[in-house]
Amino acid sequence: MHPARELAELLGGAEELTIVCHNNPDPDCLASAFALGRIAMAAGIDEHHILYSGEISHQQNRAFVNLLDIDLTPFEPAAVRDRPEGSLLAFVDHAVPGANNRVPEGTPVDVVIDHHPNEAIEAGFVDHREHVGATATILTEYVRELDTEMDADLGTALMFALRRETLGFLRGATPAEYDAAGWLHGHADGALLRTLSTPSVTGATVDAIAEAITNRTVRGSVLISGIGRTSERDALPQAADYLATLEGVETAIVFGVVDDGIQLSARSTDSRIHIGDVLDGAFGDVGSAGGHREMAGGEVPLGVFADFTTDDAQLFAIVDQVMSARLVAELNLSTEADTREPVKDEPN
Repeated sequence: MHPARELAELLGGAEELTIVCHNNPDPDCLASAFALGRIAMAAGIDEHHILYSGEISHQQNRAFVNLLDIDLTPFEPAAVRDRPEGSLLAFVDHAVPGANNRVPEGTPVDVVIDHHPNEAIEAGFVDHREHVGATATILTEYVRELDTEMDADLGTALMFALRRETLGFLRGATPAEYDAAGWLHGHADGALLRTLSTPSVTGATVDAIAEAITNRTVRGSVLISGIGRTSERDALPQAADYLATLEGVETAIVFGVVDDGIQLSARSTDSRIHIGDVLDGAFGDVGSAGGHREMAGGEVPLGVFADFTTDDAQLFAIVDQVMSARLVAELNLSTEADTREPVKDEPN
């Protein structure tokens, strides 16, 4: 049986669906949850909820939720723990309770749809495809297979998710993404896609990216940068995307203190490096980290760092030293940096 039909059959026997996004959800996760909710409604489920934890702080993500009117609810443990009989629990774009989500470890999951590397998935229905570039690709296939009613909001959400997850089809895109995009083209709102692609940027985001540029350290083709404390979590992947384009840089890793944790974001075009494995190897014993060959992220609790000092400058000096040392060791880099200079204006 086609996975879409198997899923529809499972949903048809349920009365309620709770869809849990991963922490700080991105467009791929949000669009996939949006599409799964539509599929559930078509299967006869009158009530479904989309839950998220963390923040929706990236300016594109905020615009995505607001302009497409996606109904989200902040995660509360009771929403999962106290679900009524006949309710199903679904994960999209992540797979394991307690890993990049606030669902307690060991919680039974009914549906998992994901494309990230993972070997510990347990659920009643699992569609796990590491070979595709986005979870939205899988959900687009479902929508097509099941003849789910489409409108401009759903078409735009899935199309934008495909574009954002693959950086405009330049990173990790497969024929499946192009096929999905070709079908979605007739359902998406072009003007809305352009608006989502060029949202306004906060001053705090610009400051964080500037800090990453100033603090960069380059060893060979690897760039590492710490930006101190920031309220703009999503400035980290934006900084990593930008720094990865610098001449001679094949791998860029950016980290910073956000609330009570250290967030990391990494990008790599070096065929010798699986950046998800690198972050997992460097920080898997003290936090959660991992991802794809070319794109990865992670989080390390401040823990003893926060207990050592309340001064942000002193705190980040320690964080910077420890995080950089772990990355240097994992990547087997020289301890001598090639450069650590701010970007300077070209002479007139």
